[in-house]
Amino acid sequence: MKAMILAAGRGERMLPLTDHTPKPLLIAGGKALIEHTINQLVAAGFNDIVINHAHLGSQIEDRLGNGSRFGANISYSPEGEQALETAGGIINALHLLGEEVFLVVNGDIATDFPFAGLKNRTVDLAHLVLVDNPAHHPEGDFGLDQSGLVVTNAAEQFTFSGIGLYRSELFKNIPAGPNKLGPLLRQAIASGRVSGQKMNGFWMDIGTPERLQELDFTYTQLKGEDYA
Repeated sequence: MKAMILAAGRGERMLPLTDHTPKPLLIAGGKALIEHTINQLVAAGFNDIVINHAHLGSQIEDRLGNGSRFGANISYSPEGEQALETAGGIINALHLLGEEVFLVVNGDIATDFPFAGLKNRTVDLAHLVLVDNPAHHPEGDFGLDQSGLVVTNAAEQFTFSGIGLYRSELFKNIPAGPNKLGPLLRQAIASGRVSGQKMNGFWMDIGTPERLQELDFTYTQLKGEDYA
């Protein structure tokens, strides 16, 4: 199974840190955020990795190269200076991802999620990993019904972690260009074609300088061993 790391975001909330450095290359625990993710994916058996990029994307390619030093084979999907949003970025990279189910991970999260457990998941159109709602997103995104299907409204709502499995069929007939993932997911959810699971481990959305500092402290305390 191939994996894609979404790394094309401008990182507006990270300014001024992202004025001259793409957000995925910001450092926490002595490594770039994206390097932690690559290490985790390779350890879980995801060696074929696609990375999209936009703002200062050449720095990402220069830093990571072909992935050999991580034990990975990295391909790149450049989007120019203007990112294509999440769905648009995935659509732009479909020629690299192939026709099989693939994993997509946001490049600005930190987690101890066991990615290897996703490799044998049965997927209709999509499978989403959900987490407890963080303080900055208390209303959540989706719920889960008793059969394990994702629903848009439930008594208990969770936040989408930025970790998901997708079939290329989800993006069929969507034109190239900027496209958000949310509307596609909600349409598939309404058709009962999106499953999900709730994770209870460590997860952070690294969206602000304060959260980056918090993550750096966490990695420093743990010496990076638990979270790659």
